[in-house]
Amino acid sequence: MPVPRRFDRRLPERDQTRINDRIRVPEVRLVGDDGKQIGVVKTAEALAYAQERDLDLVEVAPDARPPVCRVLDYSKYKYEQAQKQKAARKHQQQITIREIKFRPKIAQADYDTKKGHVARFLKGRDKVKVTIMFRGREVTHPERGVALLDRLAGELSEIAVVEQTPLQDGRNMTMMLAPSKAILAEGDHAEHGQAEAVEKKPRRQQREAVAVEAAAGESDDGQAA
Repeated sequence: MPVPRRFDRRLPERDQTRINDRIRVPEVRLVGDDGKQIGVVKTAEALAYAQERDLDLVEVAPDARPPVCRVLDYSKYKYEQAQKQKAARKHQQQITIREIKFRPKIAQADYDTKKGHVARFLKGRDKVKVTIMFRGREVTHPERGVALLDRLAGELSEIAVVEQTPLQDGRNMTMMLAPSKAILAEGDHAEHGQAEAVEKKPRRQQREAVAVEAAAGESDDGQAA
């Protein structure tokens, strides 16, 4: 008989944080939305305290006795935590360097196409190594390569800065371009805009999103049981 195939069915990781009705202990140590300690109270009283302020009751120290819960906007809190993690990963990421190769006597159509590729990489916040390849006696006229690289840098000056000026190495000449401050600022502005959109999102929609996630967690718990 054929051996049945085994599939690695890994479920997506879900949020394990208990909030609102998912907190089922009889009492909690409550921290208010201003960060001040309120003390040990009944869980129902803590939940009512959060609901009066249109906020969430969030278990932040489940191993404490009794567990510690804070009153806060959980949707906004989760988004801010995700942004912090994203920023940390961004600092850890290695810089991506693309390479585009030109010939000294490149045709205008090919030049425009390759320049478009360079611009696309720069707008994607990558660095670009531009290489001029000389063949035969072309290497005796390095000024043609310099002129071509200077032309490219000039035409892309709004989105690129020259990080390494033209440098000849044997039959190749290279120049390094990096995204300009304007391009980097555009990326930061887009991320900031996303943060503002979350802050402006109606509180009702935020609470509905949290409720849906909580319901999904309850379903998973029931299946596990």
